[in-house]
Amino acid sequence: MRRQRFAAAVAAGYAAPAREGHLKMCGRYAITTAPEAIRRLFGIAGPTPNFAARYNAAPGLELPVVRRNPKTGERVLGALLWGLIPYWAKDRKIAWRCINARGETMKTMPAFRDAYAARRCLVPADAFYEWKAAGKVKQPYAIARRHRAPFALAGLWENWKDKASGEWVRTFSIVTTKPNEVVAPLHDRMPLILAPGDYDRWLGDEPDPADLIQPYPAEAMTAWPVSPRVNKADNEDAGLLDPVEAAA
Repeated sequence: MRRQRFAAAVAAGYAAPAREGHLKMCGRYAITTAPEAIRRLFGIAGPTPNFAARYNAAPGLELPVVRRNPKTGERVLGALLWGLIPYWAKDRKIAWRCINARGETMKTMPAFRDAYAARRCLVPADAFYEWKAAGKVKQPYAIARRHRAPFALAGLWENWKDKASGEWVRTFSIVTTKPNEVVAPLHDRMPLILAPGDYDRWLGDEPDPADLIQPYPAEAMTAWPVSPRVNKADNEDAGLLDPVEAAA
C-alpha cells in the first residue's frame, strides 16, 4: 500500500530524485529506529502507528513525523508525505520544490510562513545523506550522531485539500541551516537538528524560536562514505548505511 501511494504521489508531482547530483539540500535520510522506541524517545501519547524502517527515505514517501495535538497539547506520531503542499496550492506540483525550508527565510516565504507560525513538527531520523564531488562522480556520505543514536530534524507540516478527490493530505518539509564542520565539505546546507530539551519550544511553546536555527555541534557528529546505490530511491536495505571506500 505504501509503495502504491508513493507511486501515485510521484505521478501527481512529487518526482523523488533518482540520480546523483539532483538532490536538494537534505534530499534523503534514514529512519530505522523501531516505532515503539520512537514512542519512548519522543514521549508520544496514545497508540503508535506501525511503519517500516527506511534506509533511503525519499520525497514522496509517507514517513513518521511527531506533531503536537492542538487540543490536548500532547505529542502524537503519524505518517506524513515528504514534500510540503501549502494549504493554498492549486495542485500537488509544488511539493517537490518544498521538501526543504531554509531556516533563515521560512518566516517570510509564502509556502512556509503559516506553517512556521502554527505547524512545526519533529522528523525522527537515524542518519541523513549528502554527496561530495569526487572527479566526475559524486560520492554519497551518511551523516549521523557520533554514537549513532536517533535524533530529531526540525520540520514544518501542512494540511492540504485535494479539490478533485476531496481528500485531506498531510505533508511536511525539513528545515535546513548552515553546515557545521562535518557537513561543510559535503554540502553548503544541513538539516536543522534539535536537542531533546528544545523539542517543546519547536513544537509550539514559543511563537518564534529563531535562536534554534543553527548547526548542530560538529563534535557530536560523524560522517562516512556509503555505496552509490543510495542514489536510486528504489534501493532500500540496511547495507546502504555500511561504510565503503570513498571514490578517488
